[in-house]
Amino acid sequence: MVAYALTADHTSVPVFVEKVFEDLPRTDQRRWAEVYLRGLLTTPGKKSVRRLAAAASSAPAVSQSLHQFVNASPWDWSPVRAELTRWVEQEMAPQAWVVGQAVLRKRGEHSCGVHRRFLASTGRSVTCQIGVGMFLSSDDQAVPVDWRLLLPGSWAKDPERRARTRIPTGVGPRSVEQHALDLVDTLTDTSLNAPLPVVADLEALGGTSATALVHGLALRGHDFAVVVPDSLKVAAGRHLRVQRSPGNDGQGLMIAARRLFDFEAGALTQVETVAPRDGRGRPTTVMSAFVRLPAAEQGGERIHRTYQLLAVRPHDARQPLRLWLTSLTQARTETILALTRTLAHAGDSVKEMSDDFGLQDFEGRSYPGWHHHMTMVSAAHAYSRFHGQAIPTGGGERLLVAA
Repeated sequence: MVAYALTADHTSVPVFVEKVFEDLPRTDQRRWAEVYLRGLLTTPGKKSVRRLAAAASSAPAVSQSLHQFVNASPWDWSPVRAELTRWVEQEMAPQAWVVGQAVLRKRGEHSCGVHRRFLASTGRSVTCQIGVGMFLSSDDQAVPVDWRLLLPGSWAKDPERRARTRIPTGVGPRSVEQHALDLVDTLTDTSLNAPLPVVADLEALGGTSATALVHGLALRGHDFAVVVPDSLKVAAGRHLRVQRSPGNDGQGLMIAARRLFDFEAGALTQVETVAPRDGRGRPTTVMSAFVRLPAAEQGGERIHRTYQLLAVRPHDARQPLRLWLTSLTQARTETILALTRTLAHAGDSVKEMSDDFGLQDFEGRSYPGWHHHMTMVSAAHAYSRFHGQAIPTGGGERLLVAA
């Protein structure tokens, strides 16, 4: 558990709020944004609105105002997240755009988007909300800057539930891969930097079509490295090239991706041992092959693109072989491996947000309230990553001094 002590200088919370929340139209909204953010940073334990308010003042009106700010106030979270993105880009040097997931467990069935879901990571079904997030990731950390709330079909078809939780008219059911592509489009428009490779594990996110995600990124001209299932259908060949063929699709024989590495297919695959970048640890064995997927449509033409399929052998022999598909066919293998490692950073950030910044503590039920909550938690997490200094305290907790 972490709490924060705040000091005042050019990186103080007021300066951060003035920058990131500058598009909030009313002065009182920006004031309550600062109070809420301070509460997330300084309140140990559960981050309920009541406890956040108590950390700021004993006046009863503070709790009511904070509840109004996060649950009912009509502020737009999109420009706030855009400013947060640009602020984070100035604080770090991202290497990848990582699509991650936050599972917010719930007891009741009335919160927006709540549903029963099987989690492969735990092997159990839980009642939860699912947030699909976009993280800016470097080689040692990831910071979330944007979110989408997964709405199962039952939430799309029930007008009473939609009205009760204030789901906007234009918001309907979307797959995980559609949310991922939407996050990519938004970040492309928002970022001050050139687009970075997208890293994702769609199966872990609950997606069903890695092919749809790959085609969507390819049609956008966006590089990627994504985990793909063993059953993904591919055509393999050492000398594949990008082709446009309005008639014959030219796919050739399609086989399951995993089978490429079950054979001693020397003509199609190669094996490489990659030493750790820092010289420490064990080398990684990587098998690879050039492949194509079933053709995508673009402007009435069938587009055939060549990708590289990599099978990364885990150091722990009990773990399964993991398959990655990348558009970076000319990149060095160690560069691709560095991208694959950024995926774990997103999971680390979600755990930290749950442990220290109240990710799991949202008590509201509405669609806008959920997005306001995720925006505030992401802002607190980002601020702490770049302007917090840990010092030990008693009681098994850490106190961080945030500039």
